[in-house]
Amino acid sequence: MLSPSCKAAIKAMVFLGSRLASGRRSSVKEVASFIGGNGHTVGKLMQRLVKEGLACSAKGPNGGFYLTPGQAALPVVRIVEAIDGPEVFKQCGLGLSTCSDSRPCPFHEDYKPIREQFRQLCEGRRVQDLYADVNSGLAYLVG
Repeated sequence: MLSPSCKAAIKAMVFLGSRLASGRRSSVKEVASFIGGNGHTVGKLMQRLVKEGLACSAKGPNGGFYLTPGQAALPVVRIVEAIDGPEVFKQCGLGLSTCSDSRPCPFHEDYKPIREQFRQLCEGRRVQDLYADVNSGLAYLVG
């Protein structure tokens, strides 16, 4: 359902959030290393998150990427919509372009409620909810 870029963006935001209390800023290299991504790709992704107002960046010797408390309180749906667009919550489970209630794919009736539950999950969970579990050891970002 989510693109690899969107998954990487969520992981990057969780990683940055996990450093919020310490005030540490992270380089593209650090973010890429932690989330297991390519530095160039993660760099472009981080630029997009900053452009969308979901993350911040600062230049200079103490520069890097970071989150503000307000950004940490954003719902995950904001990241998903910024990277994959709101259409991700309307897409066909088989990837058909013409799937609808009047012209359903074989998965349509089963997939539609799952897609809606996923949208609700993304609306209900905030970035800080995700990194709180990582910081406490209840969840992991690396596998």
